[in-house]
Amino acid sequence: MPERIKTSPADERFRDELLAVLPHLRAFARGLSGRPDFADDLVQEAAIKAWTARDRYEPGTNMRAWTFAILRNHYLSELRRSKRQTDLDEGAAERLLVMEPDQEGPLHLDDMEAALQKLAPERREAVLLVGASGFSYEEAADIAGCPIGTMKSRVARARADLARLLDGEVEAVESKSRRP
Repeated sequence: MPERIKTSPADERFRDELLAVLPHLRAFARGLSGRPDFADDLVQEAAIKAWTARDRYEPGTNMRAWTFAILRNHYLSELRRSKRQTDLDEGAAERLLVMEPDQEGPLHLDDMEAALQKLAPERREAVLLVGASGFSYEEAADIAGCPIGTMKSRVARARADLARLLDGEVEAVESKSRRP
């Protein structure tokens, strides 16, 4: 019978904090990517990277912010890598390969998820960090690597775009979201 690996109390505390943050990471990843399978991969990779770098984490600091930054950086790396690998229009491929769910669900959540995916990526990320994940503007700006004023602007524009999208004004949002 294999012998159980002994972990330090610090590793145990880190593991507990990391496990507590996983549902929040998954929600953030799903909002960023719009694909549950890819979101699960992102969370798994972020958890592995966090565990590997646990000696660089300072106990008592914000585990959520630290792991969200890891996940975000991995997501952006995956996007850059996937763009180098194919010239395929991701939107067209997604429409061809994805079937709409046939079960009944809360329609307003489906509408919100669809509206989120129509936002410019920076705005979607901003509203997910501040609105859905509960980070302050300052924390969200640190995670995204931008000035706090930029984060506030992105959140305000994202909220306005979401309101228009949910009211059916798709064309107005798509033309405005082309600028950062």
